[in-house]
Amino acid sequence: MSCPRCGFKHNCICAEEPQLSCEARFVLLTHPKELSKDTNTGELMLRTLPDCQRYTWDRVNPPAELLAQLKSERYSPWLLFPSDEQYPAIPYQATDSKQDLFILLDATWQEARKMVRKSPWLAQLPRLSLTPTKESGYQLRRNQQEGNLCTCEAGITLLELTGHQPQAAALQHYFDAFIDTFHADKSGHARR
Repeated sequence: MSCPRCGFKHNCICAEEPQLSCEARFVLLTHPKELSKDTNTGELMLRTLPDCQRYTWDRVNPPAELLAQLKSERYSPWLLFPSDEQYPAIPYQATDSKQDLFILLDATWQEARKMVRKSPWLAQLPRLSLTPTKESGYQLRRNQQEGNLCTCEAGITLLELTGHQPQAAALQHYFDAFIDTFHADKSGHARR
């Protein structure tokens, strides 16, 4: 029987799970196709970051609670997405008076581009673009493009960018445990 928390059957990694703290709020705007995938790393963020929320993306019905947060004077929202000529990236700057609200598109890159294109309310947000300092350690799906990060790696990079290095290191350790365990568990073997 699989662990109800980490989902692994032969190699539970719950003992590796850190409990993190961070002043920023993280929102995973998840494509519906991602919700049932066991390769989804956004789950790692949901388990470890107490102020991390998930909303399911819907082209016709955007999540009302998220739209309210975006309009709130309490938050400084950022859309984590590559810039382009029409929507240039803005360098990250913390504000003392508002809580950062980072929107991460929890989807494949093809799905994420569609989500942005078909959601005008996302286009209004300031874009934050990340420059990875190392190669992605995520190799669980085919057709991955070089230079791209999975959802959890993007969260780790955001923690580093906002000055939360110990939390980033703890989440990186948990992510590494997930990656190291995934194939062994799915093939029915204990991790070495």
